[in-house]
Amino acid sequence: METTSSSLLTLGAILLLGLLTAELARRTFLPRVTLLLIFGIAIGRSGFDLIPAIFSQHFEQIADLTLLMVGFLLGGKLTKTSMANSAYQTVGISISAALFTTLLVSLTLIFLGLKLEIAIILGCIAAATDPVVIVDIIAETKTKNKFSKLLLTIVALDDIWALILFAFGLTLVSALNGHSINASFMVVALQEIVGALLLGIVIGLPAAYLTGRIKSGQPMLTEALGIVFLCGGIAMWFEVSYLIAAMTMGAVIANTAKHHHYPFHAIEGIESQFMLVFFILAGATLEVSTLNTIGLMGLVYIASRLVGKYLGAKLGAHLTRTDPITKRQIGTALFPQAGVAIGMALVATYQFPEYHQTLLPIAISTTIFFEILGPVFTRLSIQKSTQL
Repeated sequence: METTSSSLLTLGAILLLGLLTAELARRTFLPRVTLLLIFGIAIGRSGFDLIPAIFSQHFEQIADLTLLMVGFLLGGKLTKTSMANSAYQTVGISISAALFTTLLVSLTLIFLGLKLEIAIILGCIAAATDPVVIVDIIAETKTKNKFSKLLLTIVALDDIWALILFAFGLTLVSALNGHSINASFMVVALQEIVGALLLGIVIGLPAAYLTGRIKSGQPMLTEALGIVFLCGGIAMWFEVSYLIAAMTMGAVIANTAKHHHYPFHAIEGIESQFMLVFFILAGATLEVSTLNTIGLMGLVYIASRLVGKYLGAKLGAHLTRTDPITKRQIGTALFPQAGVAIGMALVATYQFPEYHQTLLPIAISTTIFFEILGPVFTRLSIQKSTQL
């Protein structure tokens, strides 16, 4: 009874204080995400340690649910209409930002003396961004211009490029360590991506036809959550990317469900509550003490990733002949980075345990920086896109 009581009190306090924090964000230059993370740090294990252990133990499940809904909503933005005039820019900018960042981070770290294999892995990790943060900031600012729409479609592709680059990186490091060159990591990555795409299509096609029939034209919340959770559960069972699967399913439904008027309206109604809890618990589980171990290489990683994302995205925008506003602002909007980077670092240290002592501290400590300050740059970029 005591555990249930403390859990309910904590959840209630998180929701109410989270709303207060969100209101504070409207009166400051800081985005809601950053304030929620700072609030989470204050009440988490790096602060007053007020969060019951049960919440920390189940944070991964909350994160999975949030990412599933974000993936589904991002997929809904990839319609024929929205992509008709921006597909070329979306692909060009996203690939350029990912590749340029990977190359610049890796080469800079190598030049400063970091072991070649570790520099390659960190460069690949640097390509990843955080779609949850970017989606939340666009929703918070209520921005619906050409820039925000393009940003959403670019972020939707980021995980795919990051996963492919990471697989290439692990294959190269394996070869540098004296192992025979094989495509094992690439095969796994391609299986994960292709499997996720196929799963999203297989679930999305019947869902597009069947949903929205009970309440004409509008899928009920039960329907929407049901297909999202079903897709996520099957994706995890088959060990494919549940984010890509949910995104694909969302795109299929948005493009094929002709009888839907508001296919994603139901999930949008509860997404913000999940995000609120997610960001506060993310802050509560951060080990801020790891910032002490960042060192010179960590600072160089941060600086080179910032420059790489900015210049890479700007180069892609220039090559695809986008408008001047996008050329100036798109790179800084892609600064946020979160759990995907740490996940990649954990996979790399599992494959190459000899790099654990260097790789993991850099990945974790720099992710804290990008998770807290990255959203500030994103919000400023979005605000400037509406002012210019």
